[in-house]
Amino acid sequence: MNFYALGLMSGTSLDGLDICHASFKKNALGKWTFEILHAATFPYSKTWENRLRNAIHLTSLEIFELHTEYGFYLGEKAKQFIENYDLKEVDFIASHGHTVFHQPHKKFTVQIGDGRAIKMCTDVPVIYDFRSQDVLMGGNGAPLVPIGDELLFSEYNACLNIGGFSNISFKDKGKRIAFDICPVNIVLNHLAKILGKEYDENGDFARNSNINENLLNSLNAIPYYQESPPKSLGIEWVTENILPKFKAENPAVILATFTEHVATQIAQVFNHYKINNVLFTGGGTYNSYLIERIQSKTQTKIMIPTPEIIDFKEALIFAFMGVLKINNINNVLSSATGSLRDHCSGLLV
Repeated sequence: MNFYALGLMSGTSLDGLDICHASFKKNALGKWTFEILHAATFPYSKTWENRLRNAIHLTSLEIFELHTEYGFYLGEKAKQFIENYDLKEVDFIASHGHTVFHQPHKKFTVQIGDGRAIKMCTDVPVIYDFRSQDVLMGGNGAPLVPIGDELLFSEYNACLNIGGFSNISFKDKGKRIAFDICPVNIVLNHLAKILGKEYDENGDFARNSNINENLLNSLNAIPYYQESPPKSLGIEWVTENILPKFKAENPAVILATFTEHVATQIAQVFNHYKINNVLFTGGGTYNSYLIERIQSKTQTKIMIPTPEIIDFKEALIFAFMGVLKINNINNVLSSATGSLRDHCSGLLV
């Protein structure tokens, strides 16, 4: 039996809303297979980008208002996507929402975008709020994509996503573990904007700037990097632990230094766990200078797939998590998040 789903994903780098229409089925051997049928990114307007970026500073009343408004925004875009491709087969929509707060140590995480509003716009069943249950069960509520890495991309030793943050998942001693490695585009894009660009295209700013060794050493000494997984990062952590280190340094130098920091942290994980090959996805995969710097520090083989997989793997996996949810199959791995047990998460409306 085929399942047809839309996956909606909005990342912390705020480049837009990714929508993926995919089909899923189990083959005769019991292995899940998928096909991406259609995919598109809806770039955020300046207004929406600013509203989402500044949501962390809103009052509780304003957060609730934005939760509803963003839900209708997601619904309108999903409806537009369905109409654009004249889709006849959509069993449900699985929406990640947009993360505003993520503090699992206090047992809460907030992804705005009310799934009920999405359903009102599209008249299609919606699954949303995939993270909260895991946090209530003592987990990090992240990363969630390892279930897709395990069941859809098992031919790779590890899967690395480079977006606002970099996160990795791989098998270790028979269990799939996963964790956030370090911030990436959430910091690099912030610095590129100071230099007049939306992002550091191909890593050219970093490639042509000098590195501040003292800043690099200070970044690499942050305690988080010595902690054992499972562990995860949020915007609040960046504000408290990264940005204060930049002070009055030249933005181009900071960008080059932070790029080197990211390459160092990612390569150290590859080397520590003796990973043979890694599937790279996410917008950071297009930063050719960053990829060069990672490869210079490790023997691990970097596997770069088609742009479709690079850009839409996370949206694809949230669609897949929805398939598992409607079949009452566990879609969150406790070995990745640190929760009490594997479980089936998401609210269906």
